[in-house]
Amino acid sequence: MTVRQAENLFYTLLNNKWMGSGSGETIQIYSPDDNEVVGEVPALSQEEVAAAIQKTADVQETWEAKEIHERSALLHRWAEELEKMTDEIGEMIHKEVGKTFAAGKSEVERTAQLIRYTAEEGLRTQGSFIQGDAFPGATKQTKAIVQKVPHGVVLAISPFNYPVNLAASKIAPALITGNTVIFKPATQGSISGLLMVQALVKAGLPEGVVNVVTGRGAVIGDFIVTHPLIDMITFTGGTATGKHISKKASMIPIVLELGGKDSAIVLEDADLNKAAKEIVNGALSYSGQRCTAIKRVMVVDSVADELIGKVKEMVSGLKVGRSSEDASVTPMIDQKSADFVTNLIEDARNKGATVVLEGIKEKNLLGPTLLDHVTEEMEIAWKEQFGPVLPFMRIENEREAIALEKRNQYGLQVSVFTNNLENAFSISDKLNVGTIQVNGKTSRGPDHFPFLGVKNSGQGVQGIGRSIDSMLRDKVLVLNF
Repeated sequence: MTVRQAENLFYTLLNNKWMGSGSGETIQIYSPDDNEVVGEVPALSQEEVAAAIQKTADVQETWEAKEIHERSALLHRWAEELEKMTDEIGEMIHKEVGKTFAAGKSEVERTAQLIRYTAEEGLRTQGSFIQGDAFPGATKQTKAIVQKVPHGVVLAISPFNYPVNLAASKIAPALITGNTVIFKPATQGSISGLLMVQALVKAGLPEGVVNVVTGRGAVIGDFIVTHPLIDMITFTGGTATGKHISKKASMIPIVLELGGKDSAIVLEDADLNKAAKEIVNGALSYSGQRCTAIKRVMVVDSVADELIGKVKEMVSGLKVGRSSEDASVTPMIDQKSADFVTNLIEDARNKGATVVLEGIKEKNLLGPTLLDHVTEEMEIAWKEQFGPVLPFMRIENEREAIALEKRNQYGLQVSVFTNNLENAFSISDKLNVGTIQVNGKTSRGPDHFPFLGVKNSGQGVQGIGRSIDSMLRDKVLVLNF
């Protein structure tokens, strides 16, 4: 039996068996491109989810007891099997979340690299030794051995926009450190996630070490995050959902990767050609449906006209259409998301913003829209649009940009465009964000760099090495002789 049971029916993984819900209930998944049904996944009940968690908890000690080189070898085999499925999974990402086929394949290839790096980095995990006499009153005879041990059962919840990469970035660090995993993919993107797990099963995944649960959030959402056998949660998604999970999941470690309102600050001495190119790529890749997308530009007024002109020229050359047409800007994930972006544009227009370039509006397909003279009173200045609209806010100097950024409820990343390295360091020191990109677009990668957000953008640190650290806790053995 495999994950695919029929042309459009996919099963979830429970104890290395591909199974549907006992009720037979399924959830249909629709293509953003044409609203056609891509497939159906099981809508599990709370009882079925509980059984999956119990099994994953039951096998955790056995998995932890395996030599780390055995766990590393499994990850290497997983990467190999994933690469064999590049076209199949890339095609599903394309259909399910509206990326081009090339972008879907690229995500799979990047994920295989991430898994391999994790397999190697995990081998270098080390504890420490502490001698007692370093503290006044203690003696050399008191010694501490600090071990690194897994939390236990990790709940990994992934988003729709990178259904394979951001799932594996949670699952692989959990497995290499001896945790077992309950994987809850976003409904939109869940088939791609299931195919990714099929590669892991092919690689020799022991029974129960990873179980996948699909279902309706209203039924299993709170149930799973509050289950007493869940020892850690790692989540990527919207800020409101992340806050809700954080409140529900008390007294266990939690890593949250949430929303962002990433700004690009463009100073007078910036290379405007480079800035324009990076801003367009950063703002409109995958139609802006990325937490790290550039979502507003703060540009010094003296160079604003020139910069906006260059951005407009580049954006005007982008192909807008379906992902099946290999377009640069493709339909948004659903109509609700498109309507939200449209309302932000209308609010800005009604409050005096200048529409420099207006994109087409055909159901959930929105062409890129550029807005100039955006002010603080407009919702687009502060709300995360998660779509293909880019607001420009004119500033007098970097001090004004810093003041605006300090009032940002999010704190993921900021791009600073300047040819003065001293300015870049000075501005960086004053910004309360996870990452500052100098003369480059806001971006998650490379995957081994630390990745984090502050304020409403997240909690905890990711990136392969930091993700491995987050999956472990200290366990101290004190020797008294």
